[in-house]
Amino acid sequence: MTRTLAHRSTDLMMRVMNAAHRSLVVLSRGRLGWKIGPMPVVELHTTGRKSGARRSTMLTAPVYEPDTVVLIASKGGDERHPYWYLNLVADPNVELTQNGVTRPMRARTAGEAEKAQLWPRIVRANPGYAGYQRKTSRDIPVVICEPRTP
Repeated sequence: MTRTLAHRSTDLMMRVMNAAHRSLVVLSRGRLGWKIGPMPVVELHTTGRKSGARRSTMLTAPVYEPDTVVLIASKGGDERHPYWYLNLVADPNVELTQNGVTRPMRARTAGEAEKAQLWPRIVRANPGYAGYQRKTSRDIPVVICEPRTP
């Protein structure tokens, strides 16, 4: 399989998983889909860096505290950053929806020391993240979302 075909397949799989997850939330009227294992699920809303359109992605949050939500830009260990991550780098003003409540947040990539401090907690919440990091030579970004004032 060529690299371009592999990238298209990965991107399609990610879109299908996201749509299925969102459908579960909608069809259950919000009763299901807000938790995967021990991790809360959030819907991240970004602004498309090329289109300017609102984009939404369902993601797990291995660290979820009142004033800090941590997201992992793993893309399953793919060699490329997820589109949602590229969008929030271009415009860090995002919104997070959890259990039907949407909050304005500001996203930033954790520095090396912050990531090293958070990584053990992240891997405890989901050991798969360590596998994703081993799978790629890309340094998987850890994203910290904190409340922003309107």
